[in-house]
Parts: sequence; C-alpha cells; structure tokens
Amino acid sequence: MEPKLIVIFSGKRKSGKDYVTDVILERLGGDVCGVVRLSAPLKQQYAQEHGLDLDQLLGPGLYKERYRADMIRWGEARRLQDPGFFCHLATRGAWQPVVSDARRLSDLEWFRARFPQQTRCVRVESSDETRKRRGWIFTSGVDDAESECGLDSGVHFDWTITNETDAPSLEEQLLPILALAAQAADR
Repeated sequence: MEPKLIVIFSGKRKSGKDYVTDVILERLGGDVCGVVRLSAPLKQQYAQEHGLDLDQLLGPGLYKERYRADMIRWGEARRLQDPGFFCHLATRGAWQPVVSDARRLSDLEWFRARFPQQTRCVRVESSDETRKRRGWIFTSGVDDAESECGLDSGVHFDWTITNETDAPSLEEQLLPILALAAQAADR
C-alpha cells in the first residue's frame, strides 16, 4: 500500500525537528501518521557493523556524539553506492509516514522521484542561540558537513516552521500540515 502523504522534515541539529514531528504524531495519532526517522536505519546498520550499542546511538547523549563524525563518513560512503539506501530501509512497509531528519538533497530527490504527488517538505529552523540552549555545540566536520548543510540553500520547502519562543505558536504553524494530513487520511 502506497502512502497518501509523505511530509519530510529537515533542519539543523537541535532545531527541534524531532519535537515537531512528535507533536504531529500526538495530534493526529498513530492510525493517521507514523514518524520515520532516516537516521534510525543508518544508526542500526552502523551499530551492527561496528559492534556498538544501538540504543545509545539512537539517544541524545555523548555516546552518539563520540561516533557522529565517523558515522557521517560511513553513511556518505553508503549513499555513494546507493543514494536512497537509508530512505528505502526507513520507509519499508510504512503507509502513512512523516519523515523526520532528512539531511541531504538526495533524500528529498529519492522521495520526490518515488512519490511525486504525495511528498511535501518542511524546514524547521531555530537560531544558533536557541540551539545552544538546547545543548548544541558547533563541531567541525559535523556542523559544516553535508549532513548539516546539504539543505541550507537551493531547496523548495512547502513550509518553514520557526521553532523559537518569539515565533508564532507551533500549533498555529502546524495547522496547514495537520489539515493536509487529516485530508489525506479522509478525516
């Protein structure tokens, strides 16, 4: 069964994209949407091949940060062989995905090529100051790599969510996305 709608979220580390997709899942429920994180199959495969703790790689802690730069290099090598490798693994069997953490143009291109009518893209933005308050620290080789900067320019986003305290409320910014998802679910 093919998904009726795919909403892809991207943004810098600590911008709040996981938080935003969790809010959407909470509002719509698991019968209408499911959150697919592209990083999950990447981390699963990386952990398996390198004998690492997957649960810690999936978490927000220092363990993941210790391996992040190498994981990025390893993931890039996999993408050179097959640009949609992780997209395919993440969405296998999903019929109602909300995709979080798309980071490269090749991710968006994969979805747009396979699901041209269903794919919508959202950028979640936060200032560096806000990201720092959330625990972000600039890391050379990570924050200046394609995995963080690949979608910074030249990409059309259907919506931009500003995840800041002085921005319009998240609820207000999510209204058109929630309405489209409800419509796709025939609600």
